[in-house]
Amino acid sequence: MVRIGICGIAGRMGRLLAEEAVLAGATLAGGIDRPGADPAGLPAPLLPDAGALFAASDVVIDFTHASAAAGHAAAAAAAGRAYVLGTTGLTLEEEAAVAAAARSAPVCYAANYSTGVNLVLAIAERMGATLPPEQYDAEILEMHHRQKVDAPSGTAIAMGRAVAKGRGKTLEEVGIDSGRDGHTGARKTGPIGFAALRGGQVVGEHTLLFASGTEQIALTHRSFDRRSYATGAIRAALWLHGRPNGLYSMMDVLGIR
Repeated sequence: MVRIGICGIAGRMGRLLAEEAVLAGATLAGGIDRPGADPAGLPAPLLPDAGALFAASDVVIDFTHASAAAGHAAAAAAAGRAYVLGTTGLTLEEEAAVAAAARSAPVCYAANYSTGVNLVLAIAERMGATLPPEQYDAEILEMHHRQKVDAPSGTAIAMGRAVAKGRGKTLEEVGIDSGRDGHTGARKTGPIGFAALRGGQVVGEHTLLFASGTEQIALTHRSFDRRSYATGAIRAALWLHGRPNGLYSMMDVLGIR
């Protein structure tokens, strides 16, 4: 059986990952968490550090914090073990560190592990290719729980990247129009608009809008339970085990590239 290790195992997402791993027939190799985490009631032992976790695991899943991603990726590369990363809010330097680790280990990095979200991203790319920016303005609206620390969300950024890719450019080339306030002037042609809402305990809602002078098209995904992310991450972990070194995404796992 595949041995799965979990970063942040004492947290809400970590416990869901542990439950889904067992349901999928995998073995829990252990976990790591912040200093002082209570090991009572955990489904697997707390290990001293990331190095020990990767040494004990076939695949490690990480939904912790962006600041930990580079170090965890380096531990994956050093051990040559598979690494599933679902943390959002990484800087370009942190993403580069993850990509570098993929030269020495199989790495799956995605902004969202929900099957539905990844299908939406595939559709978003097609819509971007079909709906030209000269005629259709693209706007992305997302809402999450009040504890979320990054905005726009990683999934919203992934949506923007998918639209931009469909239009033959990167999101950086297309441009981002967000945080509108005051007299901003007329909307520019081309940039993708982003709006972020925060409140309550909303798991995640994302809507991609294309608006022209004659019509509006909306593509929406709503998450009602974080378990959908955990289920997808375990699916990715089982798929990644035994793959050649390289950087993969949930699109690769689902076969919808």
